[in-house]
Amino acid sequence: MLYLVPTPIGNLEDITLRALRVLREVDLILAEDTRVTKRLLSKYDITTSLTAFHSHNEHKRVDKIVEELSAGKNIALVSDAGSPGISDPGFLLTRAALAEGVELTSLPGPTALIPAIVMSGIPCDRFHFEGFLPQKKGKLTRIKYLLDLGNPFILYESPHRVIKTLIRIKEVHTEKGQETVIKACVVREISKLHEECIRGTIDEVISALEAKPSVKGEIVIIVDTKA
Repeated sequence: MLYLVPTPIGNLEDITLRALRVLREVDLILAEDTRVTKRLLSKYDITTSLTAFHSHNEHKRVDKIVEELSAGKNIALVSDAGSPGISDPGFLLTRAALAEGVELTSLPGPTALIPAIVMSGIPCDRFHFEGFLPQKKGKLTRIKYLLDLGNPFILYESPHRVIKTLIRIKEVHTEKGQETVIKACVVREISKLHEECIRGTIDEVISALEAKPSVKGEIVIIVDTKA
């Protein structure tokens, strides 16, 4: 059995009892960064064997892991934070395991996009999750596409690019001749000590971020063009 196990995105108490049981009982845990996962395992006195499985080695390791699963091993896959496969490694192994008839399951648990849009004040009955925008080629095309959807959309972004991304969204919206005011929300450090949620028009959110000495932490952006 392959278990896809979500891990806390901030506060280490945000993990389910089932996830803790699975991490104790499996034969092996695959971790995006073993140093990060060791902190979680140490907190809960879990001593299961741990090995690295991330975007730089997953293509080399996936066949061997599937062989171990097919031979009867129980293996858990975790990312540094949140649900494996959601803007994190996981899909490649999932696809390969299914192709070989390996039984698998994904445990419910933490992911940044849901608490971010729920606390944003932006309608959350229907939305589009984009994840990370392309860094260079294709970024403008994706922004234009997102602005044409008609629903709120959610982005993950690094702290040093968040202001530039918001400014570019505003510029594209203006270039398209749209007169509506864009509402936006930037949520950072969800469930951590310095959690912050900045809401308002996109201009207000940009101004609030520019007024800070620096922007740190994990960033989620929510944009609504129906303001």
